[in-house]
Order: sequence, then C-alpha cells, then structure tokens
Amino acid sequence: MAESSRPQPYQPGAVSLFFVAKAGVFAAGFWIWLLVLVLRTDSATGQYVLAATGAITTTLVGVVLGARMALQHNAAIRHAEMKKLLVDISWNAFAAAGNAESTGKVVPFPTAPADGGWAGQRSGGERVTVLDRGAGERTGGRDRGGNGERRR
Repeated sequence: MAESSRPQPYQPGAVSLFFVAKAGVFAAGFWIWLLVLVLRTDSATGQYVLAATGAITTTLVGVVLGARMALQHNAAIRHAEMKKLLVDISWNAFAAAGNAESTGKVVPFPTAPADGGWAGQRSGGERVTVLDRGAGERTGGRDRGGNGERRR
C-alpha cells in the first residue's frame, strides 16, 4: 500500500533532543572534571563536592528528559494510531449504512431500537417534536402530582 499524503503526526524532535543532548554534554563535562580532580589531587575539597553534585544532577536531568522524550514519542504514535482507527471506524459505519442490504466485512448498525424503546411506542412514520407533545408526554406519561393528589 502506498504511503498516504496526510501530514505526519506530531513527534517530539529537535527541541527535546537538543535539551537531552545539552544535559548529556554537561553531565559528561562534570564527570570528566570529577575524574580529573580525583586523579590529580589527594585531598577532598569543595571542588569535589561541586563536581560530584553537578555530575549527578545533570545525569539525572538527562535521564529524566530522555525518558520524557521517549514517552512523548510513544504517546504521539499511539495518538496517531487512535485517530486513524477512529477515521476507519467512522468510514466503515458510513459504508455499512449505505450497504445495509449487502453482506460484507462490516456489520451494519441496527436501524430499529430493541423492544421497549421510545421509538417502539409510536407508529413507524410518526415523528413528534417536543413542541407538539402534550403535558403528559413531556414527563414520560407519568403524573408528577401536579393535579393536587399526593402519593405517599
């Protein structure tokens, strides 16, 4: 089947990838700085704490942003599939309504409601609007106690 000419769904791309890569570069820089400090000096100083804190923080930020980008990408794909499925369902329902007598892959929707439905209470060709109904029909044919009698 040929690819459709429909636009591709939104997928997180350049901006998300930029921030993930930026966090990765900063994390790599901090880890290298911490490694250089460990190899060059013997005593721990404030620079160790700063380098370790920066390395851990930027690594975690990179992981969180990468996971978020992956989740957005998967959600965009699922959303596009759902939209395509809804279009297919509506098209099949439309085709089934037009081909109700023919047999096919699509099961046509029933045109008459089940027994006891509202449409079954009236004759087939009779349509009554809300303005044409009487007071009893608007309330479903039940007496709501407006005539002075009260039920207990």
